[in-house]
Amino acid sequence: MPKPPPAPLPLSATHARRIWLRAQRLDADAPFGAGPQAVRAAVAHLGYVQIDTINVVERSHHHILWSRIPDYRRADLQAAQSGEKSVFEYWTHALSYVPTADFRFFLPAMRQFGRESKSWFGTVRPADMRKVMRLVRDQGPISIRDIDDDTLVEKTHAWGSRKPSKKALQLAFFTGALTIAARDGMLKSYDLTDRHFGWTAKPRAATEGQLLDYLLDRALRSQGVVSLDSICHLDAGRKPAIRQRIESRVRRGKLRPVALEGADKTEHWATPEALDGAAAPLPDLLHILSPFDPLIIQRKRLSLFFGYDHLFEAYVPKAKRRLGYFALPVLDGERIVAALDLKADRQAGSLLIQNWTWTEGRRPAGLKARIEEALHRFEGFQFGE
Repeated sequence: MPKPPPAPLPLSATHARRIWLRAQRLDADAPFGAGPQAVRAAVAHLGYVQIDTINVVERSHHHILWSRIPDYRRADLQAAQSGEKSVFEYWTHALSYVPTADFRFFLPAMRQFGRESKSWFGTVRPADMRKVMRLVRDQGPISIRDIDDDTLVEKTHAWGSRKPSKKALQLAFFTGALTIAARDGMLKSYDLTDRHFGWTAKPRAATEGQLLDYLLDRALRSQGVVSLDSICHLDAGRKPAIRQRIESRVRRGKLRPVALEGADKTEHWATPEALDGAAAPLPDLLHILSPFDPLIIQRKRLSLFFGYDHLFEAYVPKAKRRLGYFALPVLDGERIVAALDLKADRQAGSLLIQNWTWTEGRRPAGLKARIEEALHRFEGFQFGE
């Protein structure tokens, strides 16, 4: 008879929270060091760093890296992407920086975009595709601003472009023919993928089984305690196959089911190594986090582990907002103690506090002063190099 699966190990929310924070590397002051190598190490460990267009304060990708690399400079990310080419941009659950070493795990998605291009991009005229590929091939990396001979068309949606070449560039990017060689704010320069990376041939595409293992391993490394929802964030179709992978590892003793406090019937798992790690309290570090930080972006998980419901209200009418347009959670050690709605006044070189919301009734002495000190550091990052 097959051996019955082990009974779930009871796990308190406090212990689970500490495992997750250690996995996110928010338990140390400078866990990845400094410079472009720190960017490479941080992206490799987290698996992806989300890019977002909102620029009320520093954009999310820079903010996420700064939260784990205190000496981070924007030029370090540029060097990692365009110099050493250890990271590249592609779609995870959103456009993100991912490790170049993981490129092969994204090739199946690139091929799928090629097969289903019309459903994603509408009709891209072959002449427009040939044009942009010829320009990149002959001129080197180009941005949409370098193409000024388009016959403009009506936009199909508010965020679209009147240039047909932009749609062609986007399709070539998503299918892997082009990659983003450099970025200046939201302006992207595209190059031939093989030329950018210096490949004579692309890496071999991962099989579906390899891809499932990659997704599971990425979640275990960066989340510590995982569920099907946390592994398959916005990718629900892979849940049955991921579950089979998990059950196989449980049978082999590589994973342990846990009964997370407050999770009801939602199943969670962790490696024995993560569970055996120290459950001691974490250092008393304070972080002002981006709402797109990997600790924050999965709202139900955040609520379960921290007892905090974060509201992202950029698209909520002003009169109905509670935290503010772009509220940033404040992590103090193991607790989220406040949410700050900030805005960068770039002319004055200062941060404006639009709204300050305390999330707990208990406020240790000196907490406000510590948050203000962290705000001063964040302001220095905002307006520094």
